[in-house]
Amino acid sequence: MSRIAEVKDNSQAGLKDKTLLILTPSYPNEDESFIAETFVKYQVDELKRYFKKIIVIAPVLRSFGYLKKDRLCKDYTYENVEVYFPRSIYIPLFWLSKILIDNRLQAVERCIEEHHLHFDLIHAHFTWPSGYIGVRLKEKYGKPVIITIHENGDWFDQEVEMDHPLINTAWSGADALIRVNRKDVPVLKHYNERVYSIPNGFSPAFRPIDTAVARERLGLPGDVKIVFSLGNLIQRKGFNYLIDAMEQICNQRDDVLCFIGGAGPERGSLQRQIDRLHLGEKVRLLGSVPGDQLTLWMNVCDFFVLPSLNEGNPTVMFEALGCGKPFVGTKVGGVPEVIASDDYGLLVEPADPEDLAEKILVALDREWDREAILEYAQRYTWENIAKEIMGVYEQILG
Repeated sequence: MSRIAEVKDNSQAGLKDKTLLILTPSYPNEDESFIAETFVKYQVDELKRYFKKIIVIAPVLRSFGYLKKDRLCKDYTYENVEVYFPRSIYIPLFWLSKILIDNRLQAVERCIEEHHLHFDLIHAHFTWPSGYIGVRLKEKYGKPVIITIHENGDWFDQEVEMDHPLINTAWSGADALIRVNRKDVPVLKHYNERVYSIPNGFSPAFRPIDTAVARERLGLPGDVKIVFSLGNLIQRKGFNYLIDAMEQICNQRDDVLCFIGGAGPERGSLQRQIDRLHLGEKVRLLGSVPGDQLTLWMNVCDFFVLPSLNEGNPTVMFEALGCGKPFVGTKVGGVPEVIASDDYGLLVEPADPEDLAEKILVALDREWDREAILEYAQRYTWENIAKEIMGVYEQILG
């Protein structure tokens, strides 16, 4: 039996007379000039067919126009989805400040009251702060709450080790928890009897395009091998190890190019590393990749590489598979649960450029079955993931 079939499929019945409240730290604005937590929007866009209405509340720190998020995020509506960005003023003195959380809780409550919002079920994304806020709303409004724990491995481990009463309140007070990987489910069962493992998914925008066509559109050569990677340029993503691996690869063959998409504080350090290793003609930092080009970049590559030091369940993995591209990634978070066969990719030890170089060289020489990868990826479409989530909703609402 498939993983999807193991959860009750309620895709036909739905909850057409119900309203779902989504709590999330961020959400794309109307014209997508501010992009964050896009995977939450993809999920909402699949779930909206099953509900009378979906309400999304994503609190924003009031910065008096200083922060981009505050400048650009305005309330909007599309189809049967209402999106609200209530402003909150707080001073984040430390990560688990009760004052910080209560301020955002008050902003959410004020939004609910001012707009006369009514809902039947709460789904909070991330434990902190949305999960905690969701449990507090449950206490006030008497509505069930589900928390999806998206946190990467280190973040999740810190939450467990911290044993903080606010985290414990969120996990134990929820009606159900969803973790994006399977390995952490036993840990969460110490806090809550109802724990489900449901991974992230990928948008229909990520689809196979002929590699030659994609390369022509982006002005890339057709006679080389291309490695693509994407993510925030932060230390946790491990791009420095990919650059080190590329040095070893370029010593063995001269037909490989590596493109790394994304922005972040490590860009300067990574560029200096590229320059120091004389890889300027082989490794290129692309900066932020426009959303309408992401599918093209996934399709120009021979395979996708993610050298992260820790993850929850990276969305880019599913997006690569959705384009029929093999995934070479580190053995962190839920990655080994998805890349469970060499037919779909290769696994690498984290922080090990020698192992990464070796696996990339293997991947370069291998003939991959794109159709098999595409068939496997279908279980991770947001359409199918939404059906699993609907199964949890139905169980909670009885």
